[in-house]
Amino acid sequence: MQNNIYLDRIIVATQSLQLKNGLSIVREAGKFLKTTPLSFFIRTIITMGILLSALSLQAAHIIGGEITYECLGWTNGDPNSGSRSYQFYMNIYRDCQGGGAPFDSPNAPYPATITIYRTGLSGDFMRFQAGFPQVEFIDPDPGNPCVIIPNNVCVQRGVYTFPVVDLPVSDQSYFIVYQRCCRNNTITNIVAPESSGATYFMELTPEAQSVCNNSPTYNGFPPIILCANEPFEYDHSASDAEGDQLVYEFCSPFLGGGLNFDQPTSFNGVAPNPDAPPPYDPVTFVAPFYSALDPLGIDADINIDVNTGLITGTPNAQGQFVVGVCVKEYRNGQLLSIVRRDFQFNVTNCDPTVVADIREDDIINGQEFLITSCGENRISFLNQSYQQSRIMEWFWTFGLGGRDTVINSWNAIVNFPGIGEYEGKLILNPGTDCGDTARIRVKVFPEISADFDYEYDTCVAGPVLFSDLSSTGTGEISNWNWDFGDGNGSSNQDPQYVYSEPGERLVRLKVTDFNGCQDSVSKEIPYFPVPALLIVSPSSFTGCAPGNIFFNNLSTPIDESYDVQWEFGDGGSATDISPDHTFTREGTFSVTLDITSPIGCQTDTAFTDLITIEPSPVADFTYSPQELDNFNSEVRFTDRSSGAGKWFWDLEGVAYSTQQNPIYTFRDTGRQEISLIVTHPSGCKDTATQVIDIVPKVTYFLPNAFSPNDDSVNDIFLGKGYLEGVRGFEMSIWNRWGENIFSTSDPLEGWNGRKHNTGNPAPEGVYVCLVRYTSPRGEPIEIKGFATLIR
Repeated sequence: MQNNIYLDRIIVATQSLQLKNGLSIVREAGKFLKTTPLSFFIRTIITMGILLSALSLQAAHIIGGEITYECLGWTNGDPNSGSRSYQFYMNIYRDCQGGGAPFDSPNAPYPATITIYRTGLSGDFMRFQAGFPQVEFIDPDPGNPCVIIPNNVCVQRGVYTFPVVDLPVSDQSYFIVYQRCCRNNTITNIVAPESSGATYFMELTPEAQSVCNNSPTYNGFPPIILCANEPFEYDHSASDAEGDQLVYEFCSPFLGGGLNFDQPTSFNGVAPNPDAPPPYDPVTFVAPFYSALDPLGIDADINIDVNTGLITGTPNAQGQFVVGVCVKEYRNGQLLSIVRRDFQFNVTNCDPTVVADIREDDIINGQEFLITSCGENRISFLNQSYQQSRIMEWFWTFGLGGRDTVINSWNAIVNFPGIGEYEGKLILNPGTDCGDTARIRVKVFPEISADFDYEYDTCVAGPVLFSDLSSTGTGEISNWNWDFGDGNGSSNQDPQYVYSEPGERLVRLKVTDFNGCQDSVSKEIPYFPVPALLIVSPSSFTGCAPGNIFFNNLSTPIDESYDVQWEFGDGGSATDISPDHTFTREGTFSVTLDITSPIGCQTDTAFTDLITIEPSPVADFTYSPQELDNFNSEVRFTDRSSGAGKWFWDLEGVAYSTQQNPIYTFRDTGRQEISLIVTHPSGCKDTATQVIDIVPKVTYFLPNAFSPNDDSVNDIFLGKGYLEGVRGFEMSIWNRWGENIFSTSDPLEGWNGRKHNTGNPAPEGVYVCLVRYTSPRGEPIEIKGFATLIR
């Protein structure tokens, strides 16, 4: 028999957990670790880094559920009826930030269909729609005041309350079933979560029917978020109205439904109607790392106490994990019922909520903030604690030699009594689990004062002598750090330094004593001496006219602010630090250099006979004839140079001559570069270069008559000439009616008096001949003539 019943009372619960991009991490890990003991990690703010990109969801997102029941007694209170009345409840949890399907209901795309099966029957025993669920939000706060849950974490529970159902007492089990697809597609521990639906069912056993048993109900819902690498415990216990023995264990969730949108109510559809009968397939865990008994991974050491339902462990992998928990109900050693809950743990990295932090000089043993002061008893303390919005109360305390000073301001200023070592604390949220304390150690040392003096010759370059005048109350300085203002420095107490460049030099001295106290002082030194020695490169030069020489001034210190005067001995001068100069005539020249600094210091030097310029020849030549071609390629060269004692001719790069006036025959046509290098007796040389054009000449002549009578004399009409380098040769013969009777592109092929050299003999007469070709230099040539055919 099948009954279609609409529920008169429905409560639905849905859990939603979508963690999106944009959740800020409270504090970078490095700074957190420097001050926070391990125990403080218990106080955390949730920052869901692992799920940021994962949870961009489109479809469904059921994340858990369970079914429970109450037995209301015999139907209509009559034991003779043979049936009992039952009230069933179903909780479904969903991710309400997932953007997926709403709870099943009459107004939703699919109604929530409940199917009841009885063992031994081939079909369903009863089927009905669950009606409208009552939706309520679950508070995501797990009860730890030190955990901050982001605003975009959403959990809903849909509670369906079925109408009273009368079921005959049977020696067979009833199965109350609801199936739906799908789970979150970002689940970590099962295979193909996006296509894995869920089956929630309650088996009403014959033993439970016979005693009118009430199933256990869970006391709460597990925490939405767990912190990776942090121990946790959760009381997953249940209550039972009759006080039966309850045994807890991890168990496998079950699959149900699928992604068949074409037939959505089929067994593999998104909302089966009817729901499929038992038995049901468990979800497939990603082996070997995950299983029903190790839902968070084999290394997480997650356990559930069989007697209390307390879940403990330390999850070490981030992600979303399907978990199944079963509570078995026993009475007098007999199993009455199993309540199966299917839910989802979300594991992420967590950062501390409230951390006491100050601006410090150092950290001692990772535990204490060290503040040092040198010569100053009044010290300011800057409070850098974070999450400030979670800090409700704070105060500072310092022990000042027999009395404690307490300061209630956010930042603190303390007047210490004198030189010595003191302890203090910054305490946040005292007396609460969300507090933290920063331990502070203050060391007040004697004053240190940095000072120095210097001396140097202001006009002639030399070393600057620095003298340390620093002092400290400890009596001894341990370190000197000099910065000479040009990128160089020293660690000597009284250093000497030679500057390579002039200028206003800001010299800084930083001193440190044995307490670590430091002080620094800076002074500006005007350093503008002239060089002690003038050095010029080259130190000597002998060359040919014209001689272009770069005078590299190697003297130091000088720069553009100095007045520099050069005299080159040939009437030329310059004011550059390192000039170029060209000597155009032969001779020996002395060079003088005069330098004046910005403060009026002056020095000069004469470099006697520094430059020697030797006489140079002038190369020149002519050639004849001026017009050359491949038929006339012999050339006579005539030297026109002056001052030459030797000659070297470079002819085409393939021939050479040392004669003064050589004769040369060119081997090829084209433009040829000819160079004459002449050498003066002093060794100086000069070169003259000219380009000579040897024109590639072409000749071609046509006959005016021929007699093709096969007597081997003048049988072929064929032009003659020199055609090397010619391109695109064409010859054509035309009769008096404009008909082409012969053409060829081969200059060696002639006309034999027949049409196209193969047809009938052409009649006697005068024919037009046209020849076209392109010369070696690209000039188009056209020759017209007449061919008189004589028989």
